[in-house]
Amino acid sequence: MIYRIHPILVGAKIFDKGMMTYQHDYGKPFVIPIFSWLIEGSDKNILIDTGELSPRTSVEIEQTIGKVYKFEEGLAKYGLQPEDIDIVLHTHLHNDHCENDSKCVNATFYVHEKELKQIHNPHPLDFRYNEDFITEIESNGQIIKLKEDTEVLPGIKMIHTPAHTPGGMSVLINTEKGDVLITGFCIIEENLNPPPKILGMGMEVIPPGTLINSYEAYDIVLKVKEMAQMVIPLHEPKYAFIETIP
Repeated sequence: MIYRIHPILVGAKIFDKGMMTYQHDYGKPFVIPIFSWLIEGSDKNILIDTGELSPRTSVEIEQTIGKVYKFEEGLAKYGLQPEDIDIVLHTHLHNDHCENDSKCVNATFYVHEKELKQIHNPHPLDFRYNEDFITEIESNGQIIKLKEDTEVLPGIKMIHTPAHTPGGMSVLINTEKGDVLITGFCIIEENLNPPPKILGMGMEVIPPGTLINSYEAYDIVLKVKEMAQMVIPLHEPKYAFIETIP
């Protein structure tokens, strides 16, 4: 199957850039978009992540990445409502990626089993998990637990890439212009294509600013960079201005 991808801006954060770029640019304010990605091309309505429940906005956010939509508003742009969603593919279960899960009452959710373990018993260093956001879909039996790389549908494959979280899953999607991969870890374009000052240090990529193991995360980012014709960083601002990929 051949798919197209629609980035839906359903959240935003203003925080220290070093939260994206490990060991670099700490102290610099940075606006990141939070997306729910609509995958078009099959008879199923498919999302990657569901974004923030109550997205914030401000003049600074709108000037940087544009209008932030509530989940229902973002879906309505494509003639959809939350109950129309058939499949949700989770990159990971940090709260800003799953806060609207309970609204997708008819969806099946694909999640790595390590993320489910983590959300119920998170490490003290990782405060970004909140099990309340998945309790309902879990009790309804809507979750399919993954243990390994999995082809969910023809042309859509989830790949275990635990750089940012233990159960992080990148999503490889077949499009008319080749494979597109949406990273399962929180990075921006600079992580994949560092500036000259970083390249001059001998680093080919920059690991995520929050990670499990810095050496392993570096290797995962390096590997992911070669997995597809196009690699989309999960929080890259430029995709807030792109309607359709490719």
